[in-house]
Amino acid sequence: MRKKRRYKRFLIFITVIFLSLFFLADFDIPVEELKEEYTYSYSSFVEVDGMMVHYTDQGSGVPIVLLHGSGGSLHTWEGWANTLKANYRVISIDLPAFGLTGPHIRGAYAIEDYTKFLYDFVNKLELKSFHLAGNSLGGGIAWSFALDYPEKVKKLLLLDASGYRSKPKKQTTENKKKKGSSFSVFRLARIPVINKIFLYFTPKFIIRNNLEQVYYDDSKVTDALVKQYHDFALREGNRQAFMDRLTMKRGKDTSHKLKEINNPTLILWGENDRWISVKAAYKFDEDIPNSKLVIMKETGHLPMEEKPEESVKIAMDFLSDDFE
Repeated sequence: MRKKRRYKRFLIFITVIFLSLFFLADFDIPVEELKEEYTYSYSSFVEVDGMMVHYTDQGSGVPIVLLHGSGGSLHTWEGWANTLKANYRVISIDLPAFGLTGPHIRGAYAIEDYTKFLYDFVNKLELKSFHLAGNSLGGGIAWSFALDYPEKVKKLLLLDASGYRSKPKKQTTENKKKKGSSFSVFRLARIPVINKIFLYFTPKFIIRNNLEQVYYDDSKVTDALVKQYHDFALREGNRQAFMDRLTMKRGKDTSHKLKEINNPTLILWGENDRWISVKAAYKFDEDIPNSKLVIMKETGHLPMEEKPEESVKIAMDFLSDDFE
């Protein structure tokens, strides 16, 4: 009898645990469901390398292509697009592994893969030449693309761009806003076992914490913004793609080739970027011959999202040659 009671209690315990995990789990969201909420009237989808790529295309004039960073989507450029479309043809992309585009069918997430993807994408849209802007990962893709296809890039805009593997030695402006302890989803995702848990449990508080790291002003991290980032993280296949990107073998370091970029380049950086130090901005400015540097005070890793009006004004001046 005692064994039967113990066994029964064990079954009840396991059942309670299972049900708790089931109801706490963050299940993947079907892309068709997300399309209903996150596509614009000017959204389109085009097949590139076997993927249906989500992009927006609005305005007319010289094209400008906008590339978001890790964990982001084309929505991060909404403030810029609303201003730029009065004078330019503005094209924003959900890169593979993110947004509504979702995972690459072959798991190709190296910078050279993204560069080739961008080349195929702009050819699909028959863009012969254009301005190119990128933030973080998107910035790394942008300057790599300018190296491989300089004839296609009129002007290059790098916002808190990735690219350097070692910390630049040049010490400049210090980050004046210090926050308490926090954790990065990028670090947690590299920890064995924990990264498997993230495939099923991706709490909103982790998304909020990371947004508060990339924003200088935490008051701008709204519930609606957290929901948007969380929903895209849960897009079917995106969490696995995120893990695949972080755990893949790194490609060759090509930052030494930055000196070969002759395209007019704007380097726009948040002084208080906690993810890519402002010291990297000075290094980009030093390495790229034809560059202009602007450091935005009280600004984090996403200038175009945190301060869209101020940052797009700087971009407009640069694009129109009214830059001093």
